[in-house]
Amino acid sequence: MSGPSLSTPEPALPTGSNPEGKRGIQAVMALGDFRKLWLGQIFSQLADKFYIVLMVFLIDQHLLVMGGGGTGVLADMASDYGLDISTRTKVITLLATGIFVANTIPAMVLGTLAGVWADRWPKRRVMVASNALRALLVVFAPLFLLPGPLWLGLPWGYWGLVGMTFLESILTQFFAPSEQAAIPVLVPNQHLLAANSLYQATSMGATILGFALGEPILRALHHLFAFAGIDGGEFVLLPLCYGLAALSLARLSLRETPKPPPTTSVWAEIGEGLQVLREVPSVRGAMLHLVLLYSLLAALYVLALQLAALIASLGPSGFGALLAMSGVGLAIGAIVIAQMGHQFSRRRLTASGLGTITFTLVLLSQLRGSLIFTLALCGILGIGAALVAIPAQTTIQEETPEAERGRVFGLQNNLINIALSLPLVLAGTLVSSLGLKPVLLLLAGLALIAALLEKPWQRC
Repeated sequence: MSGPSLSTPEPALPTGSNPEGKRGIQAVMALGDFRKLWLGQIFSQLADKFYIVLMVFLIDQHLLVMGGGGTGVLADMASDYGLDISTRTKVITLLATGIFVANTIPAMVLGTLAGVWADRWPKRRVMVASNALRALLVVFAPLFLLPGPLWLGLPWGYWGLVGMTFLESILTQFFAPSEQAAIPVLVPNQHLLAANSLYQATSMGATILGFALGEPILRALHHLFAFAGIDGGEFVLLPLCYGLAALSLARLSLRETPKPPPTTSVWAEIGEGLQVLREVPSVRGAMLHLVLLYSLLAALYVLALQLAALIASLGPSGFGALLAMSGVGLAIGAIVIAQMGHQFSRRRLTASGLGTITFTLVLLSQLRGSLIFTLALCGILGIGAALVAIPAQTTIQEETPEAERGRVFGLQNNLINIALSLPLVLAGTLVSSLGLKPVLLLLAGLALIAALLEKPWQRC
């Protein structure tokens, strides 16, 4: 696994929007069209998180209004499959899993195909249409709360929400590669590291705020509209966020190179995306870094449950605090890289990040049960993740030909979603058979090997 061997870039030159030639977040935010893309990202990513929260909210508040402690219509089906739904929480977890699966399948299957079409179609139109269609789609959510028949022991509206989630995720697959491919079109190369740092910090901030504030905002909207005599105020949030994203992106001035009508098949274009990985070692190395990083993070999602269970003041249900702290660390790391990352080579940033992850995993294996140390180490681990993810993403944007960025980013989304899925199963199995400490040390060993393969002691 070898990363890009890039020397430290030259200082940014003065431009009309950057008269002093500065770098960092201020210089990136001076780019008007990037600001519009960034605002679209904020609203779109918040909406994605609010969407999941809304689905769980609807399951809890509406679809489980039934007798038998909320388990009546599921009891027979659950017994047939050997499932335990003895409490309302377990019922909600089971039904929410169906929503998560419907949201994940398109991400694992359609990413590369969507990336091809993102290259064929104008990116601004794809991003606007994706958000506008998602805003329109979620308007139909209240219909699935209407009384109706049971299908497979569940209210028909639940299956309607699953189907809506599946369609919403398909539209997201078109938005993601177009958004990522638009960044290097709007941002000069010397500012890409700062732009990607802001992108990562925003993504993590949206995740933390979306999941933390989603339910309180939904309840507040419900009560606010109810006070005015209107029912269903919680359904306003998603169309508003997706609609604001579409409006912000519609104002973009995205100067793309005109593309002739395609003369090759979609499958041939997917092959061209794979060809970029074969022919450009820096892109291939950066992609491998991202796959490794997201595999480690996915495994830690499972291990966080085990780590939280060892902390008396948290317990297993408090694992979100550990993940949130990792998110805070990633956001901090992203801001630091935006301001100072251009002073260092990409290889050394990546090796430092992998070394930091190794260090924190080893200490987590030794300091289990301590709330303060575990939270601190999760934050440091997030900083290490930022040191790996942001240089890798920037390298892919810089080194991928413009005409093939969509399909490469689509392939990236495919690989990352696979990397997020498989370790979730493997980590739980390994912890059950080996224990928590050996698994943490195993992950630390993988990160250490990847760091050494970067050969950070060599001149870049």
